[in-house]
Amino acid sequence: MEASTQFAVTLLFVFLFYSIRGLDSATFTIVNKCSYPVWPGILSGAGTAQLTTTGFALESGETNVIAVPTAWSGRIWGRTLCSTDSTGIFSCATGDCGSSKVECTGSGAVPPATLAEFTLNGAGGMDFYDVSLVDGYNLPMTIEPRGGGGNCTTTGCTVDLNEACPTELKLKVKIAVEGEESGEKSVACKSACEAFGDPLYCCSGAYATPQTCRPSAYAQYFKNACPRAYSYAYDDGTSTFTCSSADYVITFCSAPSKSKLIKSGGSGKFPFGVDIWAGRGNGQGDESTTKMMIMALVIGAVLTMIL
Repeated sequence: MEASTQFAVTLLFVFLFYSIRGLDSATFTIVNKCSYPVWPGILSGAGTAQLTTTGFALESGETNVIAVPTAWSGRIWGRTLCSTDSTGIFSCATGDCGSSKVECTGSGAVPPATLAEFTLNGAGGMDFYDVSLVDGYNLPMTIEPRGGGGNCTTTGCTVDLNEACPTELKLKVKIAVEGEESGEKSVACKSACEAFGDPLYCCSGAYATPQTCRPSAYAQYFKNACPRAYSYAYDDGTSTFTCSSADYVITFCSAPSKSKLIKSGGSGKFPFGVDIWAGRGNGQGDESTTKMMIMALVIGAVLTMIL
């Protein structure tokens, strides 16, 4: 009897040890404070496995919590003015990933798009993160570390740049605007590289080094509006931040949004029924919750054996 009790206790501790290690992950809380729906997209970096979800829908005021492996790298962005056409093809006016579905399935954002970029557990065990406007801008976005160690600075861009964007950089589409007649509206702000294709603006060719690539007047426009966000390719010094062992809150429109965007073509319907890992859409719980439930069941069984 004593031997079986000792074995049961050992089994319990071994299970707890490996279960806790399995829960060793960062938590990304993605929040939509915009006054309109946003469809976040997620792309894992090269050599990093795609997460269980690569795209989902967030109505205004909604939140989705995702567990992310601690060695993960990748980017998160928001898609806007999305709709599903009569043939079932899903597309977005900004940030579209070209998958024709809510899930991006390994495809990145078509510029212009505001990007939240992460390398977790990188050099020295630190997390590196930034909000980038190098590929243009479509949404206000912030990253806020929670519970980490080090210089865990909140970064991002809280300003709505779409209307104030220089005319030559504006991305305009025909949309319905609440209380107004349908017409063209600026829904995103291109980078100078995308707008003109000049190596001078793209930091390519003869301008592909920190010494030859300098911030243009267009990059300075983004920098003045959002001092902590990346404005051009070599803007590391004022735009990359570090933290260790933190969770992160990624918020769209963290400042109150005055936008009245409604839809852009298609049915304009919100695509319900998508498979969202954190629980909405198909009734599933997130991975950490499932593991905790399994752990509780095993602990109960082991304690029954002991008693």
